[in-house]
Amino acid sequence: MVLSLPVTKSLFPSPCWPERRRKFHLRSSTVRCGIAEASGQPAPMGQKTKYKDGLFERVFMSLFSRKMDKFGRGGKAGMEEKGLFDCDYESFVEVSRGVMEGRSRLQQQQVVREVLLSMLPPGAPAQFRKLFPPTKWAAEFNAALTVPFFHWLVGPSEVVEVEVNGVKQKSGVHIKKCRYLENSGCVGMCVNMCKIPTQDFFTNEFGLPLTMNPNFEDMSCEMIYGQVPPPFEDDPVSKQSCLPNFCSIANPNSSLCPKLKA
Repeated sequence: MVLSLPVTKSLFPSPCWPERRRKFHLRSSTVRCGIAEASGQPAPMGQKTKYKDGLFERVFMSLFSRKMDKFGRGGKAGMEEKGLFDCDYESFVEVSRGVMEGRSRLQQQQVVREVLLSMLPPGAPAQFRKLFPPTKWAAEFNAALTVPFFHWLVGPSEVVEVEVNGVKQKSGVHIKKCRYLENSGCVGMCVNMCKIPTQDFFTNEFGLPLTMNPNFEDMSCEMIYGQVPPPFEDDPVSKQSCLPNFCSIANPNSSLCPKLKA
């Protein structure tokens, strides 16, 4: 995924790229481009953050929506009939919700895995392993890349210092208020269609461990490159209840989000 993103980036430059280039630093960075709030920061909890997506963002939303719709439908015709710029973030979230419904936790994760693999050129995982062995430098480099290239998906983030196996390193990414969780409001979608498949993809396909720790109290999230994720049963998210104030399909009477069940 990281290997293919810079290529797409050069083909579809964002109108906000000059500002981003001034703000982006390899060791520590925060990308604010796309936020339409007057403060330049995500809206407070309970309020939906306003975004103004550029060309690059709209293209990626369309590509991901098409891929997700294709694999979710089992290859049947769907969103590929729409134009490249016809999908917005809400459309992307709705397609994700459609994939989630009627599928088990593992089935949802498998669809996302297939989507991610389909976005890469042949042999990309093997090439990634050669270029980025699981070292401190590789973890820090990928954390730095995450900030500018994934802001369209998760919102503003910044590189932070974390401790991995007793070593302090700048391989953490703090997502201030995850756009995906904010728009879906669904614990199951966050865990099954973002956290677990992304962790698994980097750890098992790319060979670079990654742990993601979503905070359902404020919708922030911490990504730690270089840290091996725990088994699902030992992960605190496995016991997370629904967010009834934000999720349209929440079950407020259940102590566990139904979508987290096997």
